[in-house]
Amino acid sequence: MAPISRNLLLVAIAVYLVVIVVSGFKLLKLNLKHVEQTNKLENKILETQLKLKEQQLDYLKMQIHPHFLFNTLNTMYGFALKKADQAPEMILKLSNLLDYLLYKVDKPFVLLTDDIDHIEDYIELEKMRFNETLSISFLTKNISKDIKIAPMLLLPFIENSFKHGAIKNGMLTIKITLTCKDKMLLFDIENTSTQSEPHKNGIGLENIQKRLDLLYKDNYILDITKNTNFFKVNLVLNTNTSD
Repeated sequence: MAPISRNLLLVAIAVYLVVIVVSGFKLLKLNLKHVEQTNKLENKILETQLKLKEQQLDYLKMQIHPHFLFNTLNTMYGFALKKADQAPEMILKLSNLLDYLLYKVDKPFVLLTDDIDHIEDYIELEKMRFNETLSISFLTKNISKDIKIAPMLLLPFIENSFKHGAIKNGMLTIKITLTCKDKMLLFDIENTSTQSEPHKNGIGLENIQKRLDLLYKDNYILDITKNTNFFKVNLVLNTNTSD
């Protein structure tokens, strides 16, 4: 090849190489910019979803608390009319529950042991209201002191058993069991029911199902059984998401 032709070929190759390198650099830069913009957009979407989730939870909590307090205050009103001796103890139990609602329930998760304490306070309030027409058992087993759950998660189930349960043979019967196995929580509650008085879900139970979907999606199993004699709820919850 003539020297001039060889030089022109080398120049052409050099130009092509420069063009390829520059083009590759520009494409890489554009790709990185696109990835950065995509990541920013995804972060904004996640932030929006998180805020929406928090707003939904706040809304559900606002519905649960007034519903619970309304029922409890109704009970206290009845005792005040009767001037019953149990009224001071009832006020103390309610004070403990209010302290829980005001200062602990806003946390995303609380210790299961704390939640159990306030369930027991609520049951004591209902025992005073039903007096000798109530037969209730609340059994706990292998409760871990480290497990946390969403506050007010179990109480609405118990509240609904009192509100919608039927008195049969002069007695409202409620059986509650709560067991921990590793990080799994097993909760069962059963109350007497009748066909003529079907158990309605109520605001509390509807909200608790929504809260389970928001907080424990794909990490819980909820089974509800109804028949002519009893209404039963079985909840299996993986509390690993509460750590």
